[in-house]
Amino acid sequence: MVLESGWSTVRRKLEHIEIVLSKPVEGPGTAWFEYVFLPQRALPAVEPDRVSTRVGFLGKEIAAPVMITGMTGGAPGTEAINRSLAEAACRFRIALGLGSQRAALESEQLAHTYRVARDVCPEMPIVGNIGISELVRYGPGVVNSLASMIEADAIAVHLNYFQEVVQPEGAAGMSKGLDALFRAAEVSSVPLIVKEVGFGISKEFAAELYSGGVRCIDVAGAGGTNWALVELHRALASGDLVKQYAAEGIKEVGIPTAASIIEVRNVSGEILIIGSGGVRSPYDAVKALRLGADVVGLARPVLVAYSKRNLNEFLEGFLLGMRAILASLGVSTLSEVRKAPVVVTGLLKDWIHSRGLFLW
Repeated sequence: MVLESGWSTVRRKLEHIEIVLSKPVEGPGTAWFEYVFLPQRALPAVEPDRVSTRVGFLGKEIAAPVMITGMTGGAPGTEAINRSLAEAACRFRIALGLGSQRAALESEQLAHTYRVARDVCPEMPIVGNIGISELVRYGPGVVNSLASMIEADAIAVHLNYFQEVVQPEGAAGMSKGLDALFRAAEVSSVPLIVKEVGFGISKEFAAELYSGGVRCIDVAGAGGTNWALVELHRALASGDLVKQYAAEGIKEVGIPTAASIIEVRNVSGEILIIGSGGVRSPYDAVKALRLGADVVGLARPVLVAYSKRNLNEFLEGFLLGMRAILASLGVSTLSEVRKAPVVVTGLLKDWIHSRGLFLW
């Protein structure tokens, strides 16, 4: 297969997968879920298998408020990953996000690496993906082309400013991104999801997005996969000392996921919040829901499980754990989760107080 025009994008996607699976790319801080406690009943009032976790998402019903968030596609071989992720999404009836479709815009030969997900899983919500730099470059109408390519139920536009700053091939034009988002929200034929990539969304920026018509935000906060660290490893491999020093210098930037969920929820109860970034356990997931997320997102843990050939077992165990925790809280339906008692301590408590926030 000849992919001259988009080879740098293809190579970068493959490098990202390899680095995420083989290098220490999480942290250095945490997502702050350790500061959240949910006092449980020693004996549940309902059995875990009687807890209803069904929820509406992007016009479809999913069996649990869980989304495999965008990771890959756009390089030879990545269709196998997306096929497996789509099969798992269908099996467990959860939502699936795809990696940036930029590669398919640069080479139509790569569209099938994304399209395979819809072919495998026609009934579950599938979210397409493009970076803010590409949205600025191609214009707002590109979101409809991307949605059509994979019959997407929504398009996520990822905001990766800090990643681009330290990426050897980093793009410029980020200052034009907000206007591009607003214009895209106006013309998009499907819902637009504004998604961070590991640095979180603040209350102030969420309010700007909301004022421009954005109603779905994936906070993708700090504490999970750190894309400054991912690009640091690429800079090390290429010998780019400037980018190495820059990445080292900004690796601690970001709003921890638990705080970011609360920040965005304080803007409006109308915003659909995907709580992702450092969600590593069923307990993290339930905490995220209690703090204000509507759906929780998982990326790297799913990719690791896929690489170990135990993806189905991982997801089944994760969902069982969520139901067990919800049952212990006396919750039988998801609508009750925000009524569960919660204790917030430490840095997260201080953050809430200093920012003048409240828990829903």
